[in-house]
Amino acid sequence: MDTIKSRPIVFFLWGILLLVSDLPNILLVNLRGADPNWLPWAKIGLMAACLVICRFWEPIRAIWKFAFVFLVFLLANWGVNWSIQTELWRSAFYQEPVSYTASYLSFQVLDVLRALLVLAALWWIFRDRQAFFLAKGQLDAPIEPVRWLGIGKGESWRVFGWIFTACAGAAIVIPLALSVPLTTEAFSRALPLLPVAILLAALNAFAEEAYYRVSILSTLVNVVGKTQALLMACVFFGLAHYLHGSPPGVTGFALTAFLAFLLGKSMLETRGMGWAWFMHFVPDVFVFFSYALTWY
Repeated sequence: MDTIKSRPIVFFLWGILLLVSDLPNILLVNLRGADPNWLPWAKIGLMAACLVICRFWEPIRAIWKFAFVFLVFLLANWGVNWSIQTELWRSAFYQEPVSYTASYLSFQVLDVLRALLVLAALWWIFRDRQAFFLAKGQLDAPIEPVRWLGIGKGESWRVFGWIFTACAGAAIVIPLALSVPLTTEAFSRALPLLPVAILLAALNAFAEEAYYRVSILSTLVNVVGKTQALLMACVFFGLAHYLHGSPPGVTGFALTAFLAFLLGKSMLETRGMGWAWFMHFVPDVFVFFSYALTWY
């Protein structure tokens, strides 16, 4: 098993992760009002360089799996953003009047393709889907104690999976309820779109678990340890929701980073995506339904 014990190398990995995260986008949006067109390619170039360095520099050779998977992820990100801007895609899905279903489902199709590319990269590396959590997992697995969450010894995911799901849903519903105007007319108009919101939530939860959680945990747990890998996944996921989350900003970062902790913890302890997907899916239903409530 490859391991990295050198603290400077762990700091190097943190630096790479933050530079290819949404942190540069956040800083540039706040400083300049927008992120430049060259930024995605800068991130791709940085990760490609990291992959090459891994090949020739022994101290960081153990992170080559992470570098390869994230290079695929960043290229897939660019592909999704490029596809959405093409005239062919816009004419197919964004003709006036643009419908809620066409708008969101068209993006989710590309999002799932992005996730499948990441999973394909992981399959090429591991050749064992359970090695990168592509399994239901042991849903009644023991849960490691976390004192500040009130989890003691002898507890299992069979119980706390439901508790965490309810808490995750409440953590999203309360800010949404305070920010999304709810009227009888809006609710009546949005209610027929609830099945679409449920489908979107299911697809989004699967895709984000694949490229935000699985990509990091499966390639780094055996390298930097469970705690560091989980913390990296939390920060990366939180930053990804700072600008465009529901809600955005510091609140969005904090909520999604905490959710990422629960999702990543479940994935590591059950050795599968079952609870992680479900705990992600439930709050996403409320998020996508809130979009329907504000769709005109």
